[in-house]
Amino acid sequence: MPKRVTKAIFPVAGMGTRFLPATKSVPKEIMTLVDRPLIQYAIDEARAAGIKEFIFVTSRGKGALEDYFDHAPQLEQELRKKGKTELLETLQNTNMESGAIAYIRQHRALGLGHAVWCARRLIAKEPFAVILPDDVIAAEKPCLQQMVEAYEETGGNMVAAMEVPAEQASSYGMLDVAEDMGQMVKVKGMVEKPKSEDAPSNLAVIGRYILAPTVLQNLNQIKSGSGGEIQLTDAIANEIEQDRNVYGYRFKGQRFDCGSKSGFLQATVAFGLAREDLREDLSAYLESISAADKAAQ
Repeated sequence: MPKRVTKAIFPVAGMGTRFLPATKSVPKEIMTLVDRPLIQYAIDEARAAGIKEFIFVTSRGKGALEDYFDHAPQLEQELRKKGKTELLETLQNTNMESGAIAYIRQHRALGLGHAVWCARRLIAKEPFAVILPDDVIAAEKPCLQQMVEAYEETGGNMVAAMEVPAEQASSYGMLDVAEDMGQMVKVKGMVEKPKSEDAPSNLAVIGRYILAPTVLQNLNQIKSGSGGEIQLTDAIANEIEQDRNVYGYRFKGQRFDCGSKSGFLQATVAFGLAREDLREDLSAYLESISAADKAAQ
């Protein structure tokens, strides 16, 4: 039986330039989707999957991200005094206990593979998860939990996968499938951001990974690849070359690319409609602007 996955890396060193000017002073990861920062969705998903140690790979200017997970005694005291127990519980769920969270600086923006490599000493010889907070996934059972349960049967390495149109292949790492087993596929290769005509399948890798510690050893040897960055997909592809298993997992759920403005807006609407306290007003508003748009035509 594979060793349990209890550590997760959160690469959050990016500058969030697509969201300027908001990200001039606010890290993208704490921009709010409805009423929770993006990073909170990632943390909640990790906790549901049994993660106990949270490793953030950050960069200069991310102090607000670190503060977010700290305790706020004065605010908690004020909420307690006013009897706002529901808000107090919500606030306390954002706290991270001492020792559960670690911050590592990525001093140069050399890609996702390099960000993961920066955390190597804290991972040591254990399997670990990687969660990209930009990818927010709405699912009945959280995506990483689905993957951990599947990983307990297979071991090896596992990446979350979803089908994308051919014209979008150049935006993703694409899987070359050796065997399709339905929910799971066995992978024989990975190609980072291929041209649509060169994509080996329509299965794209999105921001959830469960990786063997040998991936970190592979990263030691890798030189810069696509885009002049050190690509994590290259290190995972090395696992296949060394006859270690790599699987793609077709997760159940809807993924939103919150690294783009349109994806962020779509997620805001979807998560807003999923909330009982917001659904009625938001639905009425969306119907009203849809009706006004039709009338204008």
